[in-house]
Amino acid sequence: MANKGVTIYFVRHGETYLNYYGRMQGWCNAPLTDHGKEDVRRCGRGLKDVKFNAVYTSDLSRTQETAQIILEENGQIETMNMIQMPEFREVFFGSMEGMYGSEAYDKVRDYLGYETQKEMFRNTDVPERMDAFRAIDPEKHAEDFMMFWSRVEKGLIKLIDRHRDTGEKILLVAHGGTIRYILQNLVPDLDDTKSLLNASVSVAKYQDGLFHLERYNDVSHFKDAE
Repeated sequence: MANKGVTIYFVRHGETYLNYYGRMQGWCNAPLTDHGKEDVRRCGRGLKDVKFNAVYTSDLSRTQETAQIILEENGQIETMNMIQMPEFREVFFGSMEGMYGSEAYDKVRDYLGYETQKEMFRNTDVPERMDAFRAIDPEKHAEDFMMFWSRVEKGLIKLIDRHRDTGEKILLVAHGGTIRYILQNLVPDLDDTKSLLNASVSVAKYQDGLFHLERYNDVSHFKDAE
């Protein structure tokens, strides 16, 4: 008899003020903008018919705020407990947290030896750039790719061990880089790896030891208030 598996709804948090200002945002906290809150509400309305069996977030406030709004719109705010897991934090940018993104990536560009940021982004991948962030951080607090991925992978293993083969639907509200790299590393048929939109939904079913992608970076379900 086939295993029931588990379906995970990965939602990126809504737009924050640091997103809006174009600043680096890893472990630092910033509240959602009004626009960010409204997009999350539109996302939650579009998920109204999905009944979740468990809800997880990172331990950063922007994911918890996003999950709460989704559950309000979904009608499950009174019945669901949100479980915070620090393993699902975004990558830590160390002393470059809060710096303008253009300024931070110019430091990375210089370290990697490219003339322009456009050239750097065309010829490097995210793990290379994460490693560079740690290399240029004078405090050596920034995470490199393996530090980041080993942390996230531990969280994912915990979540799968709790819910495997239950047939349940799980809501996991996390961060763009975190969700993107979970799916990019574990879904064999993912060929669209562009950055995730705020409040977007990506859905993957884990069954018989494999992840099967159902949706990626989807905002088509957003629903305005009636």
